[in-house]
Amino acid sequence: MPSKTPSQAIPDAIATGLSWRPATMEDLDNWAGLIARTAAAEHPVWYEKRGDLLHVLESTKNPAETSTLLGLDSEGVARAYGRIVKNPGGDKATGMACVDPEWQQRGIGSAVLVWQEGQVRRRFHADQAAGHMTAPPRLRIQTEEQHEHQAALLMGHGYGAVRWFNEMHRPLSRELPQAPLNVGLELKTLEPSLFEPVRRAHNDAFRDHWGSEPRDEESWRFTIEEPTARHDLSAVVIDTATGEVAGYQLTSFDPDSAAERGFTEGYTELLGVRRAYRGRGIAQALLADAMQRYASAGMEVASLDVDSANPTGALELYLGMGYTPVNRSMTWEKML
Repeated sequence: MPSKTPSQAIPDAIATGLSWRPATMEDLDNWAGLIARTAAAEHPVWYEKRGDLLHVLESTKNPAETSTLLGLDSEGVARAYGRIVKNPGGDKATGMACVDPEWQQRGIGSAVLVWQEGQVRRRFHADQAAGHMTAPPRLRIQTEEQHEHQAALLMGHGYGAVRWFNEMHRPLSRELPQAPLNVGLELKTLEPSLFEPVRRAHNDAFRDHWGSEPRDEESWRFTIEEPTARHDLSAVVIDTATGEVAGYQLTSFDPDSAAERGFTEGYTELLGVRRAYRGRGIAQALLADAMQRYASAGMEVASLDVDSANPTGALELYLGMGYTPVNRSMTWEKML
């Protein structure tokens, strides 16, 4: 364990041409505008919106004062940002960042990354000192395969790609699959009374998933209240004998993405089946039900992301349901 807390490396204002400070509630529109401008130029599959940033600022586990950084020009316009996320007992931190397209190629991305690494070291030091964990500092950052400039930046700072993910689409114009549930299992639309049981089911279902950590009440609230969440298109499978949640499917729909990508899609944010219920066709039933819901809502595509090395055989499941890979992303990692 380090003998003292690592120092905070705020980017140099003269070198970057920006003033730097943590984000606040007053920055929401400015911050969201920066991300939207960057997205308009780089066309990511997904990017953070104002509602997502509100959750960032509301986090009690990752206070904005030490977990966020905004770079402002002389007019007060946000031109760059970085943030980190870490659970107190977690063995990793994750980072997100962007630089305004007009301000790229000036070393600002590197300066933000150095700040992120410094903050991760501080967080690990604090969590170790509090007895929460003993793991060495580790930072993970996800990028899309199309963004080669981001990959070059990360490789230049010693990061290596450790995991790949596939975005998969299933056109809803084709005949939709039928996958009825077995006797004793019942499918219900997600409703508030099921939020907490689904959280517990999620933590059980994802115990064997790479990179996953249990979600507490705050993290789950942010999941459920995600700005594009569509509870009416989400479903839960209940064991009628016990009342337990056996599996679940959480959907989002982003109208902005539909305008940008040229098609409407129902996106399966999370799909999970508890260990005790696997092998009973529950995932297939949830996906088939989701497709029916999406089609009835006038959507054109069902989509999701899957870890290419998922231990539960999810990739084969999705291929069997008619999904095909359309984009790839990767997770980069560096031990600090």
